[in-house]
This record gives sequence, C-alpha cells and structure tokens, in this order.
Amino acid sequence: MALLDSYSKPLTTAAAAHLLRRATFGPTHEEINDFTGKTAAQAVELLVSNASYRATPPPPVELEEGRADSGQPFLTKPYSEDRSSSYSSYIQYWWIGLMTEQIGRPSVLEKLTAFWQNHFVTAHREVVDYRCTDQYLRFLRDNALGNFRNLVTGITKDPAMLVFLNGKDNSKEQPNENYGRELQELFTVGQKDFAGNYNYTEQDVKAAAQVLTGWQVNNHRKTGTIGVGAVFNPDRHDTSDKLFSSKYNNTTITGRSGATAGDAELTDLVTMMLSHPETPKFICRKLYRWYVNPNVTQEIEDQVVIPLAAFFASPDNNYAIAPVLKKLLTSNIFFDNRNIGAIVKSPAEFMIGTLRLFNQPVPDSTKEYAPFRTMMNFLSSGMTAMQLNFLNQPSVFGSIPYYQTGYSKNWINGTTLGLRASRTDALVNPYLQIKPDYKLGIDVLARLRSIQSGFDDVSGTPAITCEEVLAEFSKNFFAVELSQTQKDFLIDSIMMMNSSARTTWIREWNAYRSNPTDTTKQNTILWRCRALLKYMFRMAEYQLF
Repeated sequence: MALLDSYSKPLTTAAAAHLLRRATFGPTHEEINDFTGKTAAQAVELLVSNASYRATPPPPVELEEGRADSGQPFLTKPYSEDRSSSYSSYIQYWWIGLMTEQIGRPSVLEKLTAFWQNHFVTAHREVVDYRCTDQYLRFLRDNALGNFRNLVTGITKDPAMLVFLNGKDNSKEQPNENYGRELQELFTVGQKDFAGNYNYTEQDVKAAAQVLTGWQVNNHRKTGTIGVGAVFNPDRHDTSDKLFSSKYNNTTITGRSGATAGDAELTDLVTMMLSHPETPKFICRKLYRWYVNPNVTQEIEDQVVIPLAAFFASPDNNYAIAPVLKKLLTSNIFFDNRNIGAIVKSPAEFMIGTLRLFNQPVPDSTKEYAPFRTMMNFLSSGMTAMQLNFLNQPSVFGSIPYYQTGYSKNWINGTTLGLRASRTDALVNPYLQIKPDYKLGIDVLARLRSIQSGFDDVSGTPAITCEEVLAEFSKNFFAVELSQTQKDFLIDSIMMMNSSARTTWIREWNAYRSNPTDTTKQNTILWRCRALLKYMFRMAEYQLF
C-alpha cells in the first residue's frame, strides 16, 4: 500500500473528526456527522470547494463602542497613526473570527492561510501600517489555494514584506541582502536539503539582492493617505547581469533597465528558484509537518515528500497548490494510525477548536461589534499568552514550534500548560459575558437535558447514567478513544469522588429533575460535571490531535 495512494474506506466518525481537526481549526459535532460516511476524496473536495464561499467576507470594522463610526469599515478611510494599534488588532480579530465561525461550510482556507502566514512571515510590530497588514493577509487568503509561483512573486513585492525584510531599502548603491537571503532560506529552496547539504551560497544571496533592487512602498505610514502599495523605481535598480552559483546551474539573470525591469528580473528569479530540485521538497515537507506529523523520517522523505514534490513541480501541475493539498489530505499516510494524535495542538487549534466543539457562536462583527470584540480578545490574548500571535510572530522564522527541534512539543512548557488549564477552566466555569444573553462557556445543564428523554417525567423515564454523561461530554473530544480503565477512573474517582455507588448520581439527577429551579440541586449536578470536564481537559492538556 503506497503511502500517497488515496484512502479508499468511507470515513468513520473518528476519521472524519481527524480530517476536520487537521484541515480546519476544529470541527463542530454537526460537521463531523456530515462528513462521516463520505470518501476521503469527497470530503476533501468539499473542504476545498467551500473556500469559494469564504473568499470575500465583510471587511474589518471599528469595534470600539461610542464612536460615530462604530461598526463601520475603516480601511477605506485616510490613514491614522493614532488608530494604527487598534486597527491592527481589529484585523487580527477579523481573521480569528473567520477561523472560528465557518458554520455550515467548513473550509481549508483559514488553516492553509495560517500555514502561508507562518511561512511568508511579516510582523505588524515592524510594519506598523495596518493597511499593509490587511493587504498582506488578503493576498495570502486570495492565493492560498492558487499557485506557489504567484505566491512567491506577489509576496516579494508585497508592501508589508518590503517593509519587514527591508526590500524597500534595497538599491544599487546600497544593496540590502535581507530579503534575498530569506527568499531562499525560508521561502523557496530552504537552507539545507534533507541530508544536510546547503542549497545555496552567499554568492546567490548577493545576486538575488541585486535582482530585487528598486522596489519601494508608497504612502507607508503617511497620515491622511488612502492607499498603500509597492512601486518599482528603475533609477534604484542594478541593471547589470546577475550570476548565480552551481547550486542554480550557474544561471545568469540578464540585467534590464526601464519601468518593466523589476518585474522581468523577478520573473526570472522565481523561475530559477522554482527550478531548484529542493524547492518543491522543502514546501511539501513543511506541508507534511503542518497537516500530518512533525516527524519526517527517511521513510516519509522517500515515500511521501519526494513523490509529492515531484507531483507539485510536474509540468501538468506546475506548482498548483490545491491538487497537492488534496493528494496529501486524502492519502493513506494521512489516515494512518501512527498519525492520529501525533501533533500537539497549537493555541489556535486548542482554543478555537474547543469553542467550536462546544458550539460557542461568534457574534456578527458588523451588527454586534462590541460582543465580537470581547470574544475575539479572549481568543487573541489567550493565544498570544500561549506563544502564538497571528500576524506578529516573534521572528521571520515564524512561531518556534513550527521550525525548531521538537516542533509542536514546544507549545508545551511550565507556563503554557497552566495557561491552557486557565482558559479551559473559563469555559467549564463560565464568567465572560459576551452579551446580555450570552456567557461564553459550556452550558452543562442544557447539555444534560438534551440527552435526557422525558426530562419532566421522573417516574416514567429512567435517569441518564454516569456513563451517558461521560459519553456526552467526551464525544469527539479525544483523538484516541478512552480505555475502559480511563472511563471508570473519570466516573468513579473524579465525577463521583469515590462514592460507594454510581446510583448516587441517579438519585441526585432525579432530584434535580423533580425541582430544576432549586439552586442546591443544580449546584450538586454542576459540581460533579464540572469536576469531570476539568479533569478531561487536564487529561488532554497536551491536546494531541
């Protein structure tokens, strides 16, 4: 069975949940049910096609209450330095909202955009101009499923990238090699191949920098201006020929002059870099680590990365991204047992996935902008504390767990483990008021009532059991099914606190059914179930998925 061959079995509930956890930031129970029974090809095709429904969402809006423009779009207004920090936060909130909402049409778009945002990193703390950040994010979303050639070309002259990696300062008189280096080390060929051999030389860095001279940014941080964009200044461009090393087959990029020189030489540069044999492998290896397993063994390199890269760069595919993603997400290796529960959840999968699994609705940002801001601040601040800051990663390498030895295990340390617990505790014991009729968190009593037939008919219908309670709260919760020993421990030691018999629960539950407004009876049920939920979250604290 070839590892990249298509997985042929209909998706079980567990397989559907696995696909949705990896392809999105976490599924709802309804989405898992909808995908159960589909083939992998049908399911992934739907996840890809759903991206078209999410291509043009409403723009970010002013989220501060009490302003004349509250709830109104701000990106069409003249640039305001005073509002730069707030607006950049609102753009981040806007994107996190898109990751979280997705009701009815789960899509690969936001998770894949996050991959590219951690690949082609820029950070707002350096860019500052929120218009650049918005333009950068929209470019990645618009091209996430498109063609890698277009991604590399476009991001090279993206205003945010030109600011972040000093491309705007790169001129023939004072060449700046920053972007020319990162374009090779991080964005295309990679610093080294799988065997540890360097993929480019310092000569190649200098030559790439020469090719990229002349690009600048219009209106960056200029108060009162409407638009921001990249422009090519031929007077700042190095028109000489650029010679690359044997790593690129001693290619020479012919120097040009005039208004079209920048685009012409950039096209040649991207073509040369995409022709490097390590470029498709570098990208496919990162996609494998993002979606399947951070551990790339020699077997995976030989049987997954290399053939997937060959398909990626093949003349028929020509660096199209969507077909590569489909092939990876429908493969035998993706559904292999060794890759179930093989990744530690990032703060995004941890927090967004938990809210989605427990059906926490996202307020409409254009109509309920204050509640939306409250919810997104909860998510954003929590993720940032846990060391994931979308659009503001700590370095050009991105977030540490995506590139450093250990990979996703780096999400867990003495600080973040406690922060994970505090955030899930906030859902188990709801306190955050999103709006008057909506407190963020798990409505324990409503969940229990939903599985109790004949709730008011105490004498005529049997009470739900401890086992049914655990089954309700643990449904689709763990990537790997709990053992009977674990289930017994959760019920006997945690939920029932070593009570002599599980019939105690039946008595307490029926007492609540008989008088559901009695706060003492409510609190008895809540105390037991919240203790159960808290410990379930502790068992899953590493949040493997």
